[in-house]
Amino acid sequence: MFIDRDKELAVLETEYARKGAAFVVIYGRRRIGKTTLINRFCENKKAIYFLTTEENEDENRTSFKNLVAAAFADELLESAAIDSWIPIFKIIAKESRNERLVLVIDEFQYLGKANKAFPSVMQKVWDEILSKANVMLILCGSLINMMTSQVLNYDSPLYGRRTAQIMLKQIDFSHCCEFNKDLTMEEQIEQYAVTGGVPKYIQIFDRQGDIYSSIREHILSSGSFLYAEPEFLLQKEVSEIGSYFSVLKTIAAGNHKLGRMASALEVSQSGLTPYLRTLVELDIIEREVPITEEHPEKSKMGLYRIKDNFIAFWFKFVYPSKSMLESEKIQFVEDRLRQNFIDNHVSYVYEDICREDTWNVLSEGISINRVGRWWGSGDVEIDIVAYDSTGNDMVFGECKYSMQRKGLEIINKLQEKAKAVDWKKETRREHYLIYAKSGFTDELLEYAAQRDDVILKQFG
Repeated sequence: MFIDRDKELAVLETEYARKGAAFVVIYGRRRIGKTTLINRFCENKKAIYFLTTEENEDENRTSFKNLVAAAFADELLESAAIDSWIPIFKIIAKESRNERLVLVIDEFQYLGKANKAFPSVMQKVWDEILSKANVMLILCGSLINMMTSQVLNYDSPLYGRRTAQIMLKQIDFSHCCEFNKDLTMEEQIEQYAVTGGVPKYIQIFDRQGDIYSSIREHILSSGSFLYAEPEFLLQKEVSEIGSYFSVLKTIAAGNHKLGRMASALEVSQSGLTPYLRTLVELDIIEREVPITEEHPEKSKMGLYRIKDNFIAFWFKFVYPSKSMLESEKIQFVEDRLRQNFIDNHVSYVYEDICREDTWNVLSEGISINRVGRWWGSGDVEIDIVAYDSTGNDMVFGECKYSMQRKGLEIINKLQEKAKAVDWKKETRREHYLIYAKSGFTDELLEYAAQRDDVILKQFG
């Protein structure tokens, strides 16, 4: 299935339409859909797709030579013994005179791993051959650290050559329902809380039974597809994988402040910072500050959170129970998971989904250009704060994923908490937004009907 990649396809089509050569870099984590995107783009185009392997450079070059020879029915190239990449790319450039050609080198980072000088080889290929040809070159990779160092960083030989780049990210919740339109909203939210927006996870996780039977089948069983997935994701990106796992486990346990993490791990804050920086670069965690902070990088209110739903789920429920799962105590782990899944995981993901949906208040005539969370130096936390940084509208919101209908007390508490937010306190126009899975009491519905600053959404 091909879902929610219209913007990325548009970028690729623009580069394809470019007069002269184009050089696009596509990167992102495993199973995010990079190859699917490329295959869709290459439909009805003359294209050569080469998937590199972890074999040595000679083996990869021979495979590439044979692929190009087959693409152009070049028997001479096929029979030739070549110890350089240059002649192969010259043939590609020559053939592109007749028709625009898309050349894809997937998992490009393995060539740089096999030969650290390969980015310099590719620089020469681009500068002297492909940049003058009718070719669209796509370098694609799933190891973010390697792709960044080999292609994107300032000190890379290829720096400045690319004409476009795409970091492919997870699909938004609003599009996840397209994978299976038979699921109820509640089922979609619970599934998204586990799979996130990773297409491969969604496809294998699609289910007929309840969420817990799917978790048992695809995650808790030691032979299942997702049982050790975070290990596969990180083992080629970082050294000291155990240290990174300790950091992620600590965050998943609720330690979001740098000081609390350092204390829990019994390390210095400065010693912890490099691990956090790498996890941010890998798009696994994020440093979040109250949305009204004007200088986020300098804020002392920063909290670290795991932004990947599946990894957060895995470190909350699977990694701490690895010994029991290896001992086939699956039912015990599942029973404990059932007790905590909604309150300790789904409810937080529900807040993220609601914040994403908050942009829809624009259709209510409310102007906003920033959406996020807010917390103060005390214990005041607000699930949603959205505002127009150049105007006066400000939205305060709460998200409640529970079985009980919500009444007037939720508005009263929200109005009280809003007083702690200092932004344009004298001139702002306040609006109140309540998301609730199970709806609202008649009293709250009647109250909202009489107000133009209260929006109620039964969502989930």
